[in-house]
Amino acid sequence: VEMILKFFDMFLKLKDLTTSDNFKEYDPDCKGVISKKEFQKSMESQKQYTQSEIEFLLSCVEADENDIFNYEEFVERFHEPAKDIGFNVVVLLTNLSEHMPHDSRLSAFLDLAESVLNYFEPYLGRIEIMGGAKRIERVYFEISESSRTQWEKPQVKESKRQFIFDVVNEGGESEKMELFVNFCEDTIFEMQLASQISESDVAERPEEDEDEELHSLLEGLSEEEDASLESASAFTAACASVKKSMSNFRQMLTFKSMRKQFKKFKKLTIREMI
Repeated sequence: VEMILKFFDMFLKLKDLTTSDNFKEYDPDCKGVISKKEFQKSMESQKQYTQSEIEFLLSCVEADENDIFNYEEFVERFHEPAKDIGFNVVVLLTNLSEHMPHDSRLSAFLDLAESVLNYFEPYLGRIEIMGGAKRIERVYFEISESSRTQWEKPQVKESKRQFIFDVVNEGGESEKMELFVNFCEDTIFEMQLASQISESDVAERPEEDEDEELHSLLEGLSEEEDASLESASAFTAACASVKKSMSNFRQMLTFKSMRKQFKKFKKLTIREMI
């Protein structure tokens, strides 16, 4: 396990290495190619890798007769799989740490995975839902880099600041609920403008189909939570299943469909919400 986590750490750092200003000095024309010697110098100057790690990464390089290789393809070959698998590992460790906070063996794994956990922390989103035993369960999902960029846009940050101010100063629960819904609608709209998202040419599915699929996904998530409460040994399988469900769930929640759901939500009475 220690070796696997070490591989994750090495490969995840590759993208930061090849996009740094220091690395661009070796490829000023952005051709995407570099010599093994220059690649070695870049890794040594960054001081993110040990000598043994540098030697290992160089051994993974497939260069031509002139010791030149395409570093963009190299990064894609190793960084992307490490990112996909590493994120699943982080979700699993995070879930386990919440369910078994005092387990000494898990603490040892968390110490080994500290670098990987820190790497994914900005990309780790969380949804809290009520389980069958009236217990709050957390479902984790990946926040894309584009979404993080949009969230930092001035328009979105100002909406967030204004929302917090309004909630603090408003009184009743119904007013706060309305403020929250309005904030979500406004934020989605501003994120659309900030990223200049164009309308999709793909025809929308009927609204009834979206409602049925949404209901089905939510039921599936609830059933998986109940199963995880009944059997601790099924927890890892539930995590994998939840991740798959959340992937489908995120695909459904396009900006357009989310606005539609919020508009329907605003029309509900307090009794219907409960």
